[in-house]
Amino acid sequence: MVSQPAAWNPELYQSSHSFVWQYGRDLLALLDAQPGERILDVGCGTGQLTAEIARSGAEVMGIDTSSAMVAAARQNSPQLRFEVADVTALAFESEFDAVVSNAALHWVCDQQAAIACIARALKPRGRFVFEMGGHGNLHNLLDAIYRALRQIGAVNPEHLLPWSFPTVGEYASLIEANGLEVNFAVLFDRPTPLEGGERGLRSWLKMFGGFAMNAIAQGQSDEFLRLTQQFAAPALFHDGVWTIDYRRLRMVAVKL
Repeated sequence: MVSQPAAWNPELYQSSHSFVWQYGRDLLALLDAQPGERILDVGCGTGQLTAEIARSGAEVMGIDTSSAMVAAARQNSPQLRFEVADVTALAFESEFDAVVSNAALHWVCDQQAAIACIARALKPRGRFVFEMGGHGNLHNLLDAIYRALRQIGAVNPEHLLPWSFPTVGEYASLIEANGLEVNFAVLFDRPTPLEGGERGLRSWLKMFGGFAMNAIAQGQSDEFLRLTQQFAAPALFHDGVWTIDYRRLRMVAVKL
């Protein structure tokens, strides 16, 4: 099962959050897709990275749990295959030379099921290349969100978090328990400037902060957004730009 906002907004995603796939391009060098390979892109979003992989000559398929995002991906790249699918319920068996995933796996509630399905989908010696939120991701921003939620009456807002941000050791152990060997792993800070100037954080919260926005009473959203910006500004807002405190976990593993 994948946790996600009530409805993804592909237009907002493409117009104001292009950093998601632009930073994800770094994965493509690690993936090193070859002509004729079959590659599965898990959490393809609106398909920009899927299309870049296809330009290598590989046969690539993109999947996402959001029908709206898949529809946008099909519109962007009608020559490619995109399907609505849940990574925890894939039925593929030794079909792909590589599985790649950018900024998606931290949305998955059942990590064990996801990794088991990915491992099963890979051919022997197939590659699993991914990046996701890692331990400590969004520390300052989440602190501001929790403070804002508490101030407007939410109880235990930390329990609302929909994401998994594992350590290297935690995720390597999970991957290796499913028959893959980790041969590259790094956890790193990646401060990320948001588009939109002073309204950048508000846009980010509307795109990705559904877990918080959905927890407050109708009519409180403006106050929540105002308070979150107030509490986050000392650490994250400088010279008219919001810079989010991302930490990313990037790994490469090979099926034994």
